[in-house]
Amino acid sequence: MTVGALFSIGYEGRTQDEYLALLREAGVTLLADVRRNPISRKKGFSKSTLAQGCVAVGIRYEHLPELGIASEKRKNLATQAEVDALFAEYERDWLPTQGPALAKLRAWLDAGERVALTCFERAPSDCHRHCVAEALGVGAQHL
Repeated sequence: MTVGALFSIGYEGRTQDEYLALLREAGVTLLADVRRNPISRKKGFSKSTLAQGCVAVGIRYEHLPELGIASEKRKNLATQAEVDALFAEYERDWLPTQGPALAKLRAWLDAGERVALTCFERAPSDCHRHCVAEALGVGAQHL
């Protein structure tokens, strides 16, 4: 059995072409969109256009909205302490209830997929992707 690999990528400050090139260079086979609402004002990153872009370069797209953080919880975060508190709450209260979604990610990795978790924020420390990776017990390479 081939064990896959986990990556983390945000599209902040990137064009869709740059973003897809990074995924391809890393050999990503599956993009797991962990946004609750996969809508973006940034061209190329709403669910349907991102999925189409992925398919065009041979990458499977899967949306796991249950791993996203509700937008009302993300609004009005003014300090790093508030962001850290949100992530702590997400890890403590939300992720433990998301067994089926985490099991899907584990199964993909166990099947040898090279999975990239995606959301907006470029820096993984500014995004809940790092919490998902930690819940899986897998180190994610940041793209």
